Amino acid sequence: MPQTAHIERHFTAGETVRDIVIGMSDGLTVPFALAAGLSGAVADPHVIVTAGLAEIVAGSIAMGLGGYLAARSDAEHYESERAREQGEIKEKPQAEVAEVMQILQSYGLTPEQCKPIIDALRKSPEAWVDFMMRFELGLEKTDPKRAVTSALTIAGAYITGGLIPLGPYIFSTNVGTALSFSVAFTLIALALFGYIKGQFTGAGPLRSALQTLLIGGLAAGAAFAIAKAIA
Repeated sequence: MPQTAHIERHFTAGETVRDIVIGMSDGLTVPFALAAGLSGAVADPHVIVTAGLAEIVAGSIAMGLGGYLAARSDAEHYESERAREQGEIKEKPQAEVAEVMQILQSYGLTPEQCKPIIDALRKSPEAWVDFMMRFELGLEKTDPKRAVTSALTIAGAYITGGLIPLGPYIFSTNVGTALSFSVAFTLIALALFGYIKGQFTGAGPLRSALQTLLIGGLAAGAAFAIAKAIA
């Protein structure tokens, strides 16, 4: 009797989604707060657009650089820990065997069941190191291109998010009207962003939309209040 192939669907783009969330959330809130704050002190929308674009450029560079440095730090930490683990396997193999035994037994294996696994790992030092990195330290090897990809993703998401609240000021000659549309667009964008994020992560689209709208709205409101007070 023919059987239907079992297909597992797991979400594997967590790091990319995290970068988009970081960039988009800041891009929606910070430029909005700047534009909204200036709206109470400046009558010319072109001034607000100029200041907003300058902030988006500076913010995207800063956020992208932060993402790059964070990813580079993760890669350097992994390589450092891997080198240390390689040294321990060479210099203290019995201690490492005991650690492997402890890890395997934590999954319910008996000493007898652990022995062939340990013997196989001892014959393949690199696989042994991979095992210790994953199951002892909980570290995964990062993509060599991860730092650049993270920087570009965060920066791109920041620019995309920043243009949403700034857009009304580009196309409107009235600051008050632009502010009203900016508030509406920002809230809608936060809700849609949260909904889409929930679809990808499996957290529940509606719940994610409401959560993102609430948190992002509070952050934008607080930033607006500060900018308004300063302006």
